[in-house]
Amino acid sequence: MKTRFVTLILLVLIAVAAPARKKQQVATPVYSYGVEKQGSTIVLTFEKGKEHNHPLFAIWLADENGRFIQTLYVSQTIGRGVFAHGSRKAGQWMPGEIQRPATVPYWAHQRAVLNEYGTYLPTPRQPIADAYTGATPPSSFVMKLRTDKPLHGKYKLMLELNQSWDWNEYWYNDRFPGDKEYQTSSQPALVYVADIDTERPATVELRPLGYSHYAGKDGSLNTNLSTITTALQIADKITATIDE
Repeated sequence: MKTRFVTLILLVLIAVAAPARKKQQVATPVYSYGVEKQGSTIVLTFEKGKEHNHPLFAIWLADENGRFIQTLYVSQTIGRGVFAHGSRKAGQWMPGEIQRPATVPYWAHQRAVLNEYGTYLPTPRQPIADAYTGATPPSSFVMKLRTDKPLHGKYKLMLELNQSWDWNEYWYNDRFPGDKEYQTSSQPALVYVADIDTERPATVELRPLGYSHYAGKDGSLNTNLSTITTALQIADKITATIDE
Protein backbone atom coordinates (compact mmCIF):
# COMPACT_ATOMS: atom_id res chain seq x y z
CA MET A 1 0.00 0.00 0.00
CA LYS A 2 2.85 2.37 0.91
CA THR A 3 4.60 1.66 -2.39
CA ARG A 4 1.45 2.43 -4.36
CA PHE A 5 1.00 5.67 -2.43
CA VAL A 6 4.57 6.77 -3.16
CA THR A 7 4.13 5.89 -6.84
CA LEU A 8 0.93 7.96 -7.00
CA ILE A 9 2.68 10.95 -5.44
CA LEU A 10 5.52 10.69 -7.95
CA LEU A 11 3.08 10.58 -10.87
CA VAL A 12 1.32 13.69 -9.56
CA LEU A 13 4.62 15.55 -9.18
CA ILE A 14 5.69 14.59 -12.70
CA ALA A 15 2.38 15.78 -14.12
CA VAL A 16 2.66 19.12 -12.30
CA ALA A 17 6.27 19.62 -13.35
CA ALA A 18 5.66 18.75 -16.99
CA PRO A 19 5.49 21.82 -19.25
CA ALA A 20 1.97 22.81 -20.21
CA ARG A 21 1.07 22.02 -23.80
CA LYS A 22 0.72 25.04 -25.96
CA LYS A 23 -2.74 25.59 -27.35
CA GLN A 24 -2.80 24.98 -31.05
CA GLN A 25 -3.57 28.26 -32.78
CA VAL A 26 -5.96 28.10 -35.69
CA ALA A 27 -5.12 30.41 -38.57
CA THR A 28 -7.77 32.97 -39.47
CA PRO A 29 -9.20 32.04 -42.88
CA VAL A 30 -8.69 34.47 -45.75
CA TYR A 31 -11.30 34.91 -48.50
CA SER A 32 -10.97 36.87 -51.74
CA TYR A 33 -13.79 38.58 -53.62
CA GLY A 34 -14.01 40.80 -56.66
CA VAL A 35 -12.67 40.65 -60.19
CA GLU A 36 -8.92 40.05 -60.30
CA LYS A 37 -6.56 42.67 -61.80
CA GLN A 38 -9.20 45.41 -61.87
CA GLY A 39 -9.14 47.89 -59.02
CA SER A 40 -7.70 48.28 -55.54
CA THR A 41 -7.75 45.72 -52.73
CA ILE A 42 -9.32 46.48 -49.35
CA VAL A 43 -8.31 44.03 -46.63
CA LEU A 44 -11.04 43.70 -44.02
CA THR A 45 -10.42 41.84 -40.75
CA PHE A 46 -13.42 40.71 -38.72
CA GLU A 47 -12.88 39.51 -35.15
CA LYS A 48 -15.94 37.76 -33.81
CA GLY A 49 -17.49 38.82 -30.51
CA LYS A 50 -18.94 36.73 -27.71
CA GLU A 51 -22.46 36.91 -29.20
CA HIS A 52 -21.40 35.81 -32.69
CA ASN A 53 -23.67 33.08 -34.07
CA HIS A 54 -23.53 32.91 -37.89
CA PRO A 55 -24.70 36.41 -38.87
CA LEU A 56 -25.28 37.40 -42.50
CA PHE A 57 -23.23 40.21 -44.06
CA ALA A 58 -23.16 42.82 -46.78
CA ILE A 59 -20.05 44.94 -47.42
CA TRP A 60 -19.95 47.79 -49.91
CA LEU A 61 -18.07 50.87 -51.00
CA ALA A 62 -19.55 54.39 -50.94
CA ASP A 63 -18.15 57.78 -51.84
CA GLU A 64 -17.11 60.20 -49.11
CA ASN A 65 -20.71 61.47 -48.90
CA GLY A 66 -22.11 57.98 -48.42
CA ARG A 67 -23.45 57.42 -51.94
CA PHE A 68 -23.34 53.78 -53.02
CA ILE A 69 -20.60 52.79 -55.47
CA GLN A 70 -20.47 48.99 -55.51
CA THR A 71 -21.05 45.81 -53.54
CA LEU A 72 -17.82 44.21 -52.35
CA TYR A 73 -19.32 41.13 -50.68
CA VAL A 74 -22.71 39.77 -49.65
CA SER A 75 -23.61 36.42 -48.07
CA GLN A 76 -24.67 34.11 -50.88
CA THR A 77 -28.05 33.39 -49.29
CA ILE A 78 -28.90 37.05 -49.88
CA GLY A 79 -26.87 37.52 -53.05
CA ARG A 80 -28.51 34.60 -54.85
CA GLY A 81 -31.95 34.88 -53.31
CA VAL A 82 -31.88 31.20 -52.35
CA PHE A 83 -31.91 29.98 -48.78
CA ALA A 84 -30.15 26.68 -48.16
CA HIS A 85 -33.09 25.38 -46.12
CA GLY A 86 -35.95 27.17 -47.79
CA SER A 87 -38.61 24.49 -47.85
CA ARG A 88 -39.34 21.08 -46.45
CA LYS A 89 -40.27 18.30 -48.89
CA ALA A 90 -40.50 14.54 -48.42
CA GLY A 91 -39.09 14.85 -44.93
CA GLN A 92 -35.91 16.62 -46.07
CA TRP A 93 -34.75 20.21 -46.04
CA MET A 94 -34.34 21.47 -49.59
CA PRO A 95 -32.95 24.72 -51.05
CA GLY A 96 -35.62 27.23 -51.90
CA GLU A 97 -36.07 30.78 -53.15
CA ILE A 98 -36.69 33.22 -50.32
CA GLN A 99 -36.93 36.96 -49.79
CA ARG A 100 -35.72 38.22 -46.42
CA PRO A 101 -36.00 42.01 -46.54
CA ALA A 102 -35.10 42.48 -42.85
CA THR A 103 -31.68 40.84 -43.19
CA VAL A 104 -29.56 43.66 -44.66
CA PRO A 105 -32.10 46.30 -45.78
CA TYR A 106 -29.83 49.33 -45.68
CA TRP A 107 -27.46 47.75 -48.21
CA ALA A 108 -30.38 46.63 -50.39
CA HIS A 109 -31.92 50.10 -50.53
CA GLN A 110 -28.55 51.80 -51.04
CA ARG A 111 -27.88 49.45 -53.95
CA ALA A 112 -31.36 50.34 -55.27
CA VAL A 113 -31.72 47.65 -57.95
CA LEU A 114 -35.36 46.67 -58.41
CA ASN A 115 -36.20 43.00 -58.88
CA GLU A 116 -39.19 41.40 -60.59
CA TYR A 117 -41.20 41.73 -57.35
CA GLY A 118 -40.66 45.47 -57.12
CA THR A 119 -38.28 45.20 -54.13
CA TYR A 120 -34.54 45.66 -53.83
CA LEU A 121 -33.37 42.16 -52.95
CA PRO A 122 -31.44 39.92 -55.37
CA THR A 123 -33.33 36.93 -56.77
CA PRO A 124 -32.29 33.78 -58.65
CA ARG A 125 -33.15 35.64 -61.86
CA GLN A 126 -31.31 38.80 -60.78
CA PRO A 127 -28.48 37.59 -58.52
CA ILE A 128 -25.34 39.33 -57.38
CA ALA A 129 -22.38 38.19 -59.51
CA ASP A 130 -20.55 35.16 -58.09
CA ALA A 131 -17.35 37.20 -57.73
CA TYR A 132 -18.95 39.15 -54.89
CA THR A 133 -20.81 36.43 -53.00
CA GLY A 134 -19.78 33.53 -50.83
CA ALA A 135 -20.70 31.37 -47.89
CA THR A 136 -20.96 33.26 -44.61
CA PRO A 137 -17.75 32.72 -42.60
CA PRO A 138 -18.50 30.73 -39.42
CA SER A 139 -16.05 32.64 -37.22
CA SER A 140 -13.41 35.39 -37.41
CA PHE A 141 -12.10 36.05 -40.92
CA VAL A 142 -10.07 38.20 -43.28
CA MET A 143 -11.49 39.31 -46.63
CA LYS A 144 -9.52 40.69 -49.55
CA LEU A 145 -12.08 42.80 -51.37
CA ARG A 146 -11.19 43.88 -54.90
CA THR A 147 -12.88 47.03 -56.21
CA ASP A 148 -14.05 47.33 -59.80
CA LYS A 149 -11.93 50.42 -60.39
CA PRO A 150 -8.73 51.74 -58.78
CA LEU A 151 -9.43 53.93 -55.76
CA HIS A 152 -8.21 57.53 -55.65
CA GLY A 153 -9.30 59.81 -52.85
CA LYS A 154 -11.75 59.48 -49.97
CA TYR A 155 -14.41 56.80 -49.54
CA LYS A 156 -16.58 55.12 -46.95
CA LEU A 157 -16.39 51.40 -46.33
CA MET A 158 -19.77 50.11 -45.17
CA LEU A 159 -20.74 46.83 -43.53
CA GLU A 160 -24.17 45.60 -42.48
CA LEU A 161 -24.76 42.48 -40.42
CA ASN A 162 -27.77 40.75 -38.94
CA GLN A 163 -28.23 37.73 -36.72
CA SER A 164 -31.56 36.00 -36.17
CA TRP A 165 -33.11 35.21 -32.79
CA ASP A 166 -31.11 37.77 -30.77
CA TRP A 167 -34.06 39.14 -28.81
CA ASN A 168 -33.69 41.57 -25.92
CA GLU A 169 -35.99 43.47 -23.55
CA TYR A 170 -36.80 46.10 -26.19
CA TRP A 171 -36.78 44.00 -29.35
CA TYR A 172 -38.92 41.13 -28.07
CA ASN A 173 -40.79 38.50 -30.08
CA ASP A 174 -44.27 40.08 -29.91
CA ARG A 175 -43.25 43.70 -30.31
CA PHE A 176 -44.81 43.74 -33.79
CA PRO A 177 -47.43 40.95 -33.75
CA GLY A 178 -47.83 39.17 -37.07
CA ASP A 179 -44.78 40.77 -38.67
CA LYS A 180 -42.95 37.68 -39.94
CA GLU A 181 -40.00 39.65 -41.28
CA TYR A 182 -39.33 41.18 -37.89
CA GLN A 183 -39.71 37.82 -36.18
CA THR A 184 -36.92 36.31 -38.28
CA SER A 185 -34.65 39.28 -37.62
CA SER A 186 -35.03 40.13 -33.90
CA GLN A 187 -32.69 43.05 -33.15
CA PRO A 188 -32.41 45.02 -36.40
CA ALA A 189 -29.43 44.84 -38.74
CA LEU A 190 -26.44 46.94 -37.66
CA VAL A 191 -24.56 49.20 -40.06
CA TYR A 192 -20.85 49.90 -39.57
CA VAL A 193 -18.71 52.51 -41.35
CA ALA A 194 -15.09 53.63 -41.69
CA ASP A 195 -13.55 56.45 -43.71
CA ILE A 196 -10.69 55.46 -45.99
CA ASP A 197 -8.32 57.74 -47.85
CA THR A 198 -5.94 56.48 -50.51
CA GLU A 199 -3.72 59.52 -49.99
CA ARG A 200 -3.28 58.60 -46.33
CA PRO A 201 -3.43 54.80 -46.21
CA ALA A 202 -3.87 53.45 -42.70
CA THR A 203 -5.68 50.73 -40.81
CA VAL A 204 -9.10 52.06 -39.84
CA GLU A 205 -11.73 50.62 -37.53
CA LEU A 206 -15.34 50.25 -38.61
CA ARG A 207 -17.69 51.71 -36.00
CA PRO A 208 -21.46 51.19 -35.54
CA LEU A 209 -23.35 53.92 -37.37
CA GLY A 210 -26.93 52.85 -36.65
CA TYR A 211 -29.52 50.18 -37.28
CA SER A 212 -31.79 49.47 -40.24
CA HIS A 213 -35.57 49.18 -40.38
CA TYR A 214 -36.63 46.29 -38.15
CA ALA A 215 -38.58 44.59 -40.97
CA GLY A 216 -36.70 45.94 -43.96
CA LYS A 217 -39.62 47.99 -45.23
CA ASP A 218 -37.44 50.94 -46.21
CA GLY A 219 -33.85 52.12 -46.33
CA SER A 220 -33.91 54.17 -43.15
CA LEU A 221 -31.08 54.27 -40.64
CA ASN A 222 -31.63 54.98 -36.94
CA THR A 223 -28.48 56.24 -35.23
CA ASN A 224 -29.82 55.85 -31.68
CA LEU A 225 -28.27 52.57 -30.52
CA SER A 226 -29.57 52.70 -26.94
CA THR A 227 -31.97 49.75 -27.51
CA ILE A 228 -29.31 47.54 -29.15
CA THR A 229 -27.53 45.17 -26.78
CA THR A 230 -26.10 41.77 -27.73
CA ALA A 231 -26.15 42.65 -31.44
CA LEU A 232 -23.28 45.04 -30.70
CA GLN A 233 -21.28 42.06 -29.47
CA ILE A 234 -21.57 39.99 -32.65
CA ALA A 235 -18.33 41.65 -33.73
CA ASP A 236 -15.52 42.36 -31.31
CA LYS A 237 -13.52 44.45 -33.77
CA ILE A 238 -13.65 45.19 -37.50
CA THR A 239 -10.72 46.86 -39.24
CA ALA A 240 -9.74 47.59 -42.82
CA THR A 241 -6.79 48.84 -44.84
CA ILE A 242 -6.08 49.46 -48.51
CA ASP A 243 -3.52 47.06 -49.95
CA GLU A 244 -2.75 48.17 -53.48
